[in-house]
Amino acid sequence: VPLLQAAGKKNSFNLLELTEAELEEQFVRGDGPGGQATNKTNNCVVLKHIPSGIVVKCHQTRSVEKNRKIAREILQEKVDLFYKGEDSDVFKEKKASERKKQEKKRRAKENLERKKHLKEMQQLDKK
Repeated sequence: VPLLQAAGKKNSFNLLELTEAELEEQFVRGDGPGGQATNKTNNCVVLKHIPSGIVVKCHQTRSVEKNRKIAREILQEKVDLFYKGEDSDVFKEKKASERKKQEKKRRAKENLERKKHLKEMQQLDKK
């Protein structure tokens, strides 16, 4: 299940293909802010991949067509991740971004320590 959280990355090109026969699509009312625009239209797309049982709900825009396209992209990434696991491009990309983030945090921490040390040295010099 934690592997599915990596989906949503856009730079993966080597994904498994989905066929329309494997998909079940529904249009429902979206939730969240939006008032009358949300409450009166069925523009939220619920897409289910029948073989794997993965369900994606997309209500990012007011357009049904855009939501359908976005839902298919997200579902394709999740299905690829489900079947390939750690060999998936989506998973590798997520791991790479986590490593970059950790490296950035480490460098920031080192810089902070250097600044603290410099400040302490300056205070000792003044005394």
